[in-house]
Amino acid sequence: MNIQTHCLEAWGDLACFSRPEMKVERYSYPIITPSAARGIFDAIYFKKEYNFYWQIDRIEMLHSPKYIALRRNEVKDKVSVSEIQKWINGTKDITPLWADGTQAELGTDQKGRTQRQTMALKNVRYRIYAHIVCRNNKADMNALNAQFERRASQGKCFYQPFFGCREFPAYFELLKAVPKTPAFDLDLDLGWMLYDIFDLNQVNNNQTKPAISVFRAQLKAGVLNIPAYRSPEVHKIEADIHVE
Repeated sequence: MNIQTHCLEAWGDLACFSRPEMKVERYSYPIITPSAARGIFDAIYFKKEYNFYWQIDRIEMLHSPKYIALRRNEVKDKVSVSEIQKWINGTKDITPLWADGTQAELGTDQKGRTQRQTMALKNVRYRIYAHIVCRNNKADMNALNAQFERRASQGKCFYQPFFGCREFPAYFELLKAVPKTPAFDLDLDLGWMLYDIFDLNQVNNNQTKPAISVFRAQLKAGVLNIPAYRSPEVHKIEADIHVE
């Protein structure tokens, strides 16, 4: 099987990779998590029918982590697809979701919004290395790799990549040559880090119950090496929670 590693340099003004133990307020890890990094590759190239996932191999921190405190209004409700379809068909009147006000203030069934303190990162830049892992041997790896490189080199994506939260857009560039800029020299023991919220061995990630996985993260000289998802270093935990 042809294993080809791809390298993206990704950067943005703001980022938030929330630590799961912070249940009320959002507090970011000092570096991007493997699941957020996988999301950037998915945004550029992913097709469910090809039955593959992106395995993140290595993350290099290029800027010193700097935090910024933000207070954001987060809407608690979301519209279902069936509800939107009824609006389109004209079988039900459009009911807006009010982002300003609590449930008591709105006087409706809507939960309204909540204010959350966020400790986010600013001016982030990373180099992310990843390769395609097929769940079967029928895929044409050369074609998959070529399609990704074509899309990434042209800046194409199915949706805007983001750093943890959709309002924090991520910009990217495909690196084909060996990068000359070294990683930011920083050693950190990050403890247990979130690896992913889905079981990457499953084709359909739209599961009722997320499959949380974690690993012991060690940042050495600005480099975070990521074990393979199927490695015993990655601990899988089934979680009965709702993922927003």
